[in-house]
Amino acid sequence: MKDLFSEQSELYQQARPSYPQLLIKSVLMHLNHFERAWDCGAGSGQLTQLIAPYFQTVVATDLSQSQLDQAPAFANVEYLQQAAEQRAFPNQYFDLITVAQAIHWFDFEKFYAEVKRTLKVDGIFAVIGYGLLQLDDQDLNDRVLRLYRETLNSFWDAERRYIDEHYQTIPFPFDEIPMPQFQIELTWTGPQLWDYLNTWSALKHYQDQLHVSALTDLQDILQIQKPIQVTFPVLLRVGR
Repeated sequence: MKDLFSEQSELYQQARPSYPQLLIKSVLMHLNHFERAWDCGAGSGQLTQLIAPYFQTVVATDLSQSQLDQAPAFANVEYLQQAAEQRAFPNQYFDLITVAQAIHWFDFEKFYAEVKRTLKVDGIFAVIGYGLLQLDDQDLNDRVLRLYRETLNSFWDAERRYIDEHYQTIPFPFDEIPMPQFQIELTWTGPQLWDYLNTWSALKHYQDQLHVSALTDLQDILQIQKPIQVTFPVLLRVGR
């Protein structure tokens, strides 16, 4: 598992989108019990905080302690710094195991062995994420698309392709449950969009290698105060 986000933990927590409540409820409706959940690759707790109200206990793990330090505190949530593939829990322990916007960084074979070992017989495993954002301003959308596909093309980690392929090409050795499609719909200002773009891992790789910012030509975004409608396609695989 890679750790690409420790250095920007605070920005990541502030700028990354959250998930619709309807999505959470659509996953939880397939559960029979709500004793324990494991949110793996939890980062700064974007998904953890959404599932916490439904369970007696939630364990949230991440490779990055600095990311976990940004996560909100709940009485029933325990945050643990550890790799996704680490053997840390008893057999058949969890009713729900989730991974949000992180599965593409994992060693699939080792992690799935842990999922199958620690998930209860009637438990649910859910892989959640979001794809490339779309903006209602077509000119701005085209510029961000060029940044993503052209300027940063060779700076994305190879694993990013799984997101571009909407998680449909990840290994998924589970009995899959058909799920409805969801999207994240937000209203941002220019500075909020700027902050989000600054969380892209490829942007950091570009800066580290070329010693210039890939966002120089987009700095006018910071001046946009009118609302920008932003949509992210939700990626979702759920199985037993």
